[in-house]
Amino acid sequence: MDDNQQRETAQSETQAEAKPPYRAGYVAIIGRPNVGKSTLLNQLLRERLAAVSPKAQTTRHKILGILSGPSYQALFLDTPGIMRQPSDELDRRMLKNAQEAIKDADVVVLLVEPRPPGDVERSLIEKLSSRPTILAINKVDTVDQAQVQATIDQYRVLHEFVEILPISALYGAGLDRLLELVVSLLPEGAPFYPEDQLTDRPERFFVSELIREQIYHLYGDEIPYDTAVEIEEFREARPEEGRNKDFIRAVIYVNRDSQKRILIGAGGRAIKRLGEVARKQIEGFLGRPVYLELWVKVRKKWRKNPQLLKNLGY
Repeated sequence: MDDNQQRETAQSETQAEAKPPYRAGYVAIIGRPNVGKSTLLNQLLRERLAAVSPKAQTTRHKILGILSGPSYQALFLDTPGIMRQPSDELDRRMLKNAQEAIKDADVVVLLVEPRPPGDVERSLIEKLSSRPTILAINKVDTVDQAQVQATIDQYRVLHEFVEILPISALYGAGLDRLLELVVSLLPEGAPFYPEDQLTDRPERFFVSELIREQIYHLYGDEIPYDTAVEIEEFREARPEEGRNKDFIRAVIYVNRDSQKRILIGAGGRAIKRLGEVARKQIEGFLGRPVYLELWVKVRKKWRKNPQLLKNLGY
């Protein structure tokens, strides 16, 4: 072997040694309702996967968001907010989803607000066992530094966190450091999904979530919690057959006739507005034109109906 070959071999070996190992694994984002878990997932992925609204319990499903980098694949699990006491079958299923995410996770991100830990946070910390956990204190842009520091001190005595990190999911502050920590804690291994895949959920799931999200934004406090959305029909455009738009028929389930009347509104104006806003969101997500048809049906006590909940994907 001549000198040039020796130098090339040594350089290749040095580069191989310098290249970090590939890491891949599951990361559960957990916390109480409305703490900002879905906002955090969307910011990390730079995509709008999870439904977001100011109202608690917007997230009902365990949503997988796949973030692939040059040397890692982080599989983020956005979970329903943890409640102290589930009130019906839907609540129990949501709680089960969140608990399963913790069990499946290689890394946990416990998301809290800058205030003293409550019963929900203490209960979650008890479930962590030995899983590496990052405590992310969200919404630090809404309080002063003294309150942030007080929150750090109060949590530090409860658990040995890998790190306690102040962040603002809404504005992206602290998220680079959070991702760096998450990646460092993932186990070494091959990726689980293709690098260009963003989630394991089908398009129709996100369409139903976008419609439900707009119900949360457009209606009062009572209606959103008693609604569910099912995609009855989803046909993609076929220009060769004269169909230039995707056709989507969605059914919105409510508990009572009075809620149906509110959703539809006088002269159908409310449901028309919902359809217009939801259609724009769906077209933005799919990247193509859509014809959206909405129907409202009454299913009394649907939140307590195991079979209907199963049909709705809960």
